[in-house]
Amino acid sequence: MTETKKARVVIGMSGGVDSSSAAALLVEQGYDVVGITLKLWPQDCVNRAEDKCCGPQAVTDARAVSHKLDIPYYLVDEAEDFQKQVINYFAEEYKAGRTPNPCVMCNEKLKFGTLISRARQLGAEKVATGHFARVELSADGARHLLKRGRDSRKDQSYFLFSLKQEQLARTMFPLGELTKNDTREIARDCQLKTADKEESMEICFVPDKDYGKFLEQSNLVRKHQGDIVDVHGRVLGRHDGIEFYTIGQRKGLGISSPKPLYVVELDAQNNRVIVGDESMLDRAEFSVERCNWIPWETPPTTIEATAKIRYNHPGTPATITPTANGGARVKLHAPQRAITPGQACVFYQDDLVLGGGWIVR
Repeated sequence: MTETKKARVVIGMSGGVDSSSAAALLVEQGYDVVGITLKLWPQDCVNRAEDKCCGPQAVTDARAVSHKLDIPYYLVDEAEDFQKQVINYFAEEYKAGRTPNPCVMCNEKLKFGTLISRARQLGAEKVATGHFARVELSADGARHLLKRGRDSRKDQSYFLFSLKQEQLARTMFPLGELTKNDTREIARDCQLKTADKEESMEICFVPDKDYGKFLEQSNLVRKHQGDIVDVHGRVLGRHDGIEFYTIGQRKGLGISSPKPLYVVELDAQNNRVIVGDESMLDRAEFSVERCNWIPWETPPTTIEATAKIRYNHPGTPATITPTANGGARVKLHAPQRAITPGQACVFYQDDLVLGGGWIVR
């Protein structure tokens, strides 16, 4: 009896331990694996950090792992698309007084957009990544569901909420059932050079976390002065551009006041940074737009769920009312601090990702 060859899978390789171990698992499971690194950064990257996804070291490591696993490896230049879909979005959001979430955009447009079309060209039906998340079929087999990764501390489902059914249908997350420690063990067992590589938590193209400097150096934003005002419109100071501020910020305002002041709103239209006391950061109701719903084609009229207002937020009980325009009203059962326009709000029921949307002012 001839053994049937398992399907071809393209794995996105970032040069880190997670994608390396995911590739090793797929090989072990008998898949016909092809490694791809999307080169997202132009040669003159202002933050060409050695070990970030735009750095030469990441490519070297991904290539070495592919060689060790004896799988074909390709480096695909997607710098132009990354500039358009992620970097420009990043700058435009800040200019509009919102705080962007580039990782969600990069996943939706590139890792599960471009990578899927590249996979097709290579005759692969599925793409895999090293994300800690799970994809499962619904009980009736009609929908692909997204679930949290088993390792709650590493779960990355938040960044994947915007994936559509056709993307989820073609996606594999080999690490979904594993912990970070398991992942390192796999890499060590396979003697992969990335086994003990440190992981980066910051945005890949802003390695020093100073996004203001990045926006300026990249000529995406120029300093332009405006007023810092209190909630009654009284001018308290000046700023160099609303792009350099985020909701909830306290440090670096350059104004003196008897009690601490925080950025409570960014008014792009009038080029003003609005500050107030800490109590003004708490809110219980807000709207989201451009919702993506995963278990349903059309969501129920009201949904009880846990809402995560940013990636490192623990989540809080909420009642969600989807609206006719593709958005939703969110009512949190307890007010939360610094709900930030431009960030993703993602809804969960236990491990199941219901979907989410983008917070509006």
